[in-house]
Amino acid sequence: MNNADKEKALKFALRLFGVIFLLVYPLGFIWPSGWVWHGGMGVYYLQMIAGIYAVLGIFLILAANNPGANRSLISFTVWSSLVHAAIMAVQALGDKHESGHLLGDVPALVLVAAVLWYFSPSKDGVTGSKLAVEGIETPAHGPSTH
Repeated sequence: MNNADKEKALKFALRLFGVIFLLVYPLGFIWPSGWVWHGGMGVYYLQMIAGIYAVLGIFLILAANNPGANRSLISFTVWSSLVHAAIMAVQALGDKHESGHLLGDVPALVLVAAVLWYFSPSKDGVTGSKLAVEGIETPAHGPSTH
């Protein structure tokens, strides 16, 4: 896959994940065991997290117009998705009532992070697995800084 194809894939992924992030609230009603925490009693939590993800979704859709200029947003999405997934995984493993999340939002966030990481633009604007997501050192690029 050449750089133009990778950038095209990144733009598609940013738009797709942006739309999915806009749908977090309805997903909570369609598949509550995979998306709603606190045994469904966390209505305020669902509204809060859905609002945060809706805003992030809008910004990811906008970032698709120029991914290279939005490296920080993409990096934030990668890192926050991994941290969020790790915390949820630990909580789901420790509470049998929340185990459905191990098949729902936990792997979904890991997938988001992996795809955006793979296609993320480097500091020089090249996309691909020779990634320069903020703070990750790679042999080809060295540490990323702004």
